[in-house]
Amino acid sequence: MGMTVGGNGGGGGGRRRRGGRNRAVISEINVTPLVDVMLVLLIIFMVAAPMMTVGVPIDLPETQAKALNSETQPITISVKNDGEVFLQETPIPAAEIAAKLEAIATTGYNERIFVRGDATAPYGVIADVMARIQGAGFKNIGLVTQQKKDQ
Repeated sequence: MGMTVGGNGGGGGGRRRRGGRNRAVISEINVTPLVDVMLVLLIIFMVAAPMMTVGVPIDLPETQAKALNSETQPITISVKNDGEVFLQETPIPAAEIAAKLEAIATTGYNERIFVRGDATAPYGVIADVMARIQGAGFKNIGLVTQQKKDQ
């Protein structure tokens, strides 16, 4: 059996750690837990973000068109099956569409505007909404549909 004698006389009264090694205090920040937490939050927001779209329940018509690539959140106008019109999630009279769009458009008349019309909504109401948008000077208007499921 051997005995190790340290620099402090070997009496055990000094600052010695288990294992007999003296170590300096590590003054570095451990970023691994921070990175782990940030990755978990990133995944949570990536999963939750598609669920936070416009909340007006509409039965969209199905088409063969591909999904659009969108970098920014467009302005959305929805028309329910009873003809009620919504700007984002707020009900709005059709006569006020142009004024409200001009007030909230961040890129002027180049703002993308998506029209979501219920499949059973009156065609005349959707056409009127689109005519009012175009009459206000907006040219980048799109109709939103659902992709047709393969049968």
